[in-house]
Amino acid sequence: MKYKMIVLDMDDTLLQDDHTISERTKKALMKVQDAGVKVVLASGRPTYGMKEMAEELKLADYNSYILSFNGAKIIDWNTKKELYSSSLPPETVHSLYKLSKREDVWIHTYIEDTIVTEQLNPYSEIESKLTGLPLLEVPSFINAVQQPVVKVLMIENPEKLINVEATLKKELAGELTVLRSKPYFLEFTESGVTKGASLKQLIESLGIEQEEVMSFGDSYNDLTMIEFAGLGVAMGNATAEVKEKANYITDSNMNDGVAKVIEKFFNV
Repeated sequence: MKYKMIVLDMDDTLLQDDHTISERTKKALMKVQDAGVKVVLASGRPTYGMKEMAEELKLADYNSYILSFNGAKIIDWNTKKELYSSSLPPETVHSLYKLSKREDVWIHTYIEDTIVTEQLNPYSEIESKLTGLPLLEVPSFINAVQQPVVKVLMIENPEKLINVEATLKKELAGELTVLRSKPYFLEFTESGVTKGASLKQLIESLGIEQEEVMSFGDSYNDLTMIEFAGLGVAMGNATAEVKEKANYITDSNMNDGVAKVIEKFFNV
């Protein structure tokens, strides 16, 4: 099988723990792009938080794409045109705020290129450091969110968030997509929005077959694209659920797991 597209989650997959791409992985990715393979970044991060790595891998030069906000946006990185965009109306965000109060967890969202929260907390600060987006504390979350937003995060320690996830997945079934991108990030997007769904839409527009796609990931929000791809690859540091669904398990993000698969399957 000749793979025509490689789709990469970023944090804990493409990126090392210091949020950089190893030289070995970058070299492998540049070689396959030179050979005509599309490299696509697919992350829960907002678009701005993906910009640096998209530029480092020269995705614009190779007419490639990014899937940001867990697939809520598909962007042609050459033209910067949004090919697809999903959002939540303000009333839905307000309802999620009330649920966050009921469940006693923090909440934040994105307005333009700013993370907005009603109470500064360590998890929103982690997101700010990851994405490079500024963090704004507002007196009233509901008053601050008066326009559609792409997604909302409820955030807390992993042990508590597991129970919140179970409760809200059941309560919001059919209304919203509810999933974790990290153990302490519970994300809410429009129903049906996932990395896998956006990947399907992208390859159909490009005439690429499902079997010609290779996807890499480590966490719960990567499951849909790992199951969808012709070759779904779990990182060595992936969750047990991701490893169970993957076709192939590679080394960890700290041991060039992405590069090792590319070298094996593309002979680079």
